[in-house]
Amino acid sequence: MKFPKSHTLKKLAQLIDCEFVGDENFEVLGMNEIHVVEPGDIVFVDHPKYYDKALNSAATIILINKEVDCPEGKALLISDDPFRDFNKLTNHFKPFVPSSSAISETAKIGKNTIIQPNCFIGNNVTIGDNCVIHSNVSIYDDTIIGNNVTIHAGCVLGASAFYYKNRPEGFDQLKSGGRVIIKDNVDIGAMCSIDRGVTGDTTIGEGSKLDNQIQVGHDTVIGKKCLIASQTGIAGCCVIEDEVTLWGQVGTTSGITIGKKANVLGQTGVTKSIEGGKSYFGTPIEESRVKLKDLAYVKRIPEILKQLKEK
Repeated sequence: MKFPKSHTLKKLAQLIDCEFVGDENFEVLGMNEIHVVEPGDIVFVDHPKYYDKALNSAATIILINKEVDCPEGKALLISDDPFRDFNKLTNHFKPFVPSSSAISETAKIGKNTIIQPNCFIGNNVTIGDNCVIHSNVSIYDDTIIGNNVTIHAGCVLGASAFYYKNRPEGFDQLKSGGRVIIKDNVDIGAMCSIDRGVTGDTTIGEGSKLDNQIQVGHDTVIGKKCLIASQTGIAGCCVIEDEVTLWGQVGTTSGITIGKKANVLGQTGVTKSIEGGKSYFGTPIEESRVKLKDLAYVKRIPEILKQLKEK
């Protein structure tokens, strides 16, 4: 998430009432999660296990809960609770703005696009030409939809990320200030939910087709010409490369990559990154030819035991 204009390190420290290490005029351009940070971004870290990863990332401002040696060319924001203060920054730069109408006056809707009754179109939404948005679709703020997109009834685009910190008093949610981006020629079936990025974008690539009742988690990027069947659940921060097929009830863990033209058979649990161009099945996931051969061997166990007893 980039800020509308650049800010100084001192200004950001004042916003969250914390100490800083570095030039008070150090330029701050935005804030992002570790997997999408760029120079000028703030990244937060609150566990020693991830200090080095954050300090050595592309981010040049690290919001951290311990004063450590500051890498050359970077700056630190020292906070007793980086998670809380990252939320403060999100609320400041991307506050929730209530809507006063079903279709926001700030929404931009292209030529020949049809919006069916009972839809909600939030603030700063952009919808391209020749789209059909069926009834009872909710499109949250800042979503961008390309041309020739069809979204069927009951879908929700832009809900908050499922991202929580476990505190003694309960779960504390990491605020979502990112977007959903739907590229051209995408079809989305009924009752799908696509969560917005925490600070980045959740993206559905050009020409991809989603069946009914699919969940796409925050910051996930789905490539071009993917086919995703019903009841599939894709966790946050995944990369689904071009021309991947996910059959019904596939589930993934977060942060994995599914390679180009992979074919994942129904009810498979994708527990790790997998190469493209192959077929996969089962939980734990394996190449389908290996998994199916193993299952065939399992079926022969009673026969083998019987033969052993007869000897």
